[in-house]
Amino acid sequence: MPWRLLRFAFSSKHPEPRMFTQHQKLKPSYDVVIIGGGGHGLAAAYYLAKEHGVRNVCVLEKSYIGGGNTGRNTSIIRSNYLTPEGVQFYDESVRMWQDLSTDFDLNLFYANRGHYTLAHTDASLRTMRWRAEVNKHYGVDSEVVGPEAVKKAAPMIDLSCSGHAPILGALYHAPGSVARHDAVAWGYGRGADQRGVEIHQKTEVLGIDVQGGKVKGVQTSRGYITTPKVLCAVAGSTPRILNMVNVKTPLYIHPLQAMVSEPVKPWLDPILVSGSLHVYISQSARGELVMGASLDPYEVHSTRSSLEFAEGLTAEMLNMFPFLSNVKVMRQWAGMADMTPDFAPIMGKTPVEGFYLDCGWGTYGFKATPVSGKTMAHTLIHDTPHPLITGFSLERFKNYALTGEKGAASVGH
Repeated sequence: MPWRLLRFAFSSKHPEPRMFTQHQKLKPSYDVVIIGGGGHGLAAAYYLAKEHGVRNVCVLEKSYIGGGNTGRNTSIIRSNYLTPEGVQFYDESVRMWQDLSTDFDLNLFYANRGHYTLAHTDASLRTMRWRAEVNKHYGVDSEVVGPEAVKKAAPMIDLSCSGHAPILGALYHAPGSVARHDAVAWGYGRGADQRGVEIHQKTEVLGIDVQGGKVKGVQTSRGYITTPKVLCAVAGSTPRILNMVNVKTPLYIHPLQAMVSEPVKPWLDPILVSGSLHVYISQSARGELVMGASLDPYEVHSTRSSLEFAEGLTAEMLNMFPFLSNVKVMRQWAGMADMTPDFAPIMGKTPVEGFYLDCGWGTYGFKATPVSGKTMAHTLIHDTPHPLITGFSLERFKNYALTGEKGAASVGH
């Protein structure tokens, strides 16, 4: 490193500013308390301050910012969903993603790659056509393409998948993109902090004070806070928080694992997903292959990783790309996916006045980060659901009005 640069690193006259303000203690009262310092919680705080001028907001995180599912996903962004509610919601998120780096003045490594959902059977190809037509109806760029288009986009692929599951076509979604997941949490966190929001890491919620059906306060590991509104955005830890307010949901928690390879020379530009093989893959800016599979088949509140997952995923990867046999796996991890029966999130009000939910994201929460923050901020301020999330209410399970998104989310992506 040149001396001219190094001398600034060791100079007290040129300190590197902290990403966030370090608050020594909690205030006795806040207008809004957000539980969860991941992308969704921080985004809601950001838009509360930026768009609604509400700055007396506290974000509570029991660990560190982005340490949950925000930092444990494979960072795929898309809007090629199946239901009208899902397509419109995620399409707004894709539009917001495109300007986030500028909004934050922070490089999120956002890269438009194109997204191919592979079809290996006639039935899955019919579903791709269905999704394409719904997408086109709402102005989303998706189309069904043949195997030759897949081969052109990814020349190294074996279209026969070693003879096990030949590729018959794919749903091509041009807006499909990737971004650096931890930087998203930092960007929203710094933006909220600069606007007066307080972010308290290493602060666990121990209880929520509900009196007469209304939220009155939050008990934390660092003291008691009074507040009229609480937003719960803690993904796989949601059931623990719901027990504090006696709210029931149909959530179930499954581990979702992923892994990355050692860096290799760039060879894969698009994002590839196979619901039949339960595989998805993209290549990062650093050359790593970012790979994942479907949910683990058991309900466990844990972020442990397993050899079984690595063996199963690499076997399918080699069916698609035999030349990767000598590439090394560098690390693997797991997150806790909070699933709903209809594979759509739960957003908005609850039976407890002043208690709001942003959960049920399963395998698809990262891509919704911007729009979730924006719509939940609106919902908190107006105490009525934003028009984009009316189909995701908790009441839909009581009324048997499910938002059936499984056809677009059958693999963890």
